[in-house]
Parts: sequence; C-alpha cells; structure tokens
Amino acid sequence: MAITDWRIELIIIPVTDVDRAKAFYVDQVGFIADHDQRVSETLRFVQLTPPGSACSIAFGEGLTDMEPGSQRGLQIVVQNADDALAHLQENGVAAEGVADLAWGRFVTFSDPDGNAWSLQELPKRD
Repeated sequence: MAITDWRIELIIIPVTDVDRAKAFYVDQVGFIADHDQRVSETLRFVQLTPPGSACSIAFGEGLTDMEPGSQRGLQIVVQNADDALAHLQENGVAAEGVADLAWGRFVTFSDPDGNAWSLQELPKRD
C-alpha cells in the first residue's frame, strides 16, 4: 500500500508564559488565534495559525516536556521577505534580515522564549 498524503498540521512550541506567547504571536507576528481552551487545571491548549497556512502551532500548559526556547529551525514561506521584515519590525518584533542566499531571501526572529523562526521568500524559478 502506497503512502499518498502525509501533512504536517500542528507543531508544538515550548513556552514559559502562555499569555505572553499568545500576545506575541497574535498581536505582533500576526498569527490567527484558533483555540484557547483550558481542558483541566493542568492542561491548557492554545492553537494559532499563520495567515494562509495549513499548519498551525500550539502551546500551553501540560503539552510538552521540551525546554522553553528549544524549538529551532521553524520556517515559514512568505511572498516577500522585505514586506515580512517591515511587518515584524513595525509590530515591535526584533527581526533580522534580509539575507540573500542562492536558495531564497531570509528574515529571522525569535519569540520571547528564544524559539527561532526564519521566513523564506523562495527564489524565482524559470
């Protein structure tokens, strides 16, 4: 039997302060708040989605044993790296870029815990 359709749809992000992380990702970065549910005293689930993405992030209480700030190498493809950098900086995110490389143009930033992201504008293809 052939495997036909595997999709990444949720990535857990380890954070120390759920409300601070939610405010950062929604108010500053621009993610959409999908869910914020307290399931029990020890479990809170917050799900956010980058605009236009089929993959969401989640964080909260009782979701992971990863150390806050340990998530690295998260990448989002954007239409225009310059626009993405301007958006982040206008919203108070300490973003770096734009790095022009053969495989794309990149903007990097970290959340308040140090989880590291890169935004990639794909190179033009012939």
